Amino acid sequence: MKRTIVMFTAIGLGSLLAACSASSTTGTPTPTPTSAPATSTPVPTSAPTAAATPTAPPASVNLTGVWSGQYSGVYNGTFKLTWNQATSTLTGKIVLSSPAKSLDITGTVTGSAISFGAVGTVTYTGTVSGKSMSGTYTVRGSSSGGSWSATQTS
Repeated sequence: MKRTIVMFTAIGLGSLLAACSASSTTGTPTPTPTSAPATSTPVPTSAPTAAATPTAPPASVNLTGVWSGQYSGVYNGTFKLTWNQATSTLTGKIVLSSPAKSLDITGTVTGSAISFGAVGTVTYTGTVSGKSMSGTYTVRGSSSGGSWSATQTS
């Protein structure tokens, strides 16, 4: 004797049972509501978006150009500073009157806050407002220093 095994899927079996229960003794079909089959994986309603790459906010000032200034305190004198700015990074040259030196210099500007150095053993911090900036300087390894200010000349 040969056996035949018939397998129904849940959807197929449900449709078959609905069809069987839809008939009545009079032979007139009775409508039976059916629902769409449930899926195991949710269907996305929109394509996923790529996450934005965070970037540093641009500096609120542009310091590129030539600045002339003075410093007083432990050291006294004048300086000429030439800045090149890329975002918040400053690079350039400073020429000091006392002690007489010409040095490469780097710094940063964030909003209106500026810091640069070390010029030898000196670091500068301060604020920028339009075409002027000022602040204090400190000598590395000590608590001594002084004040400085500069104006943009070109």
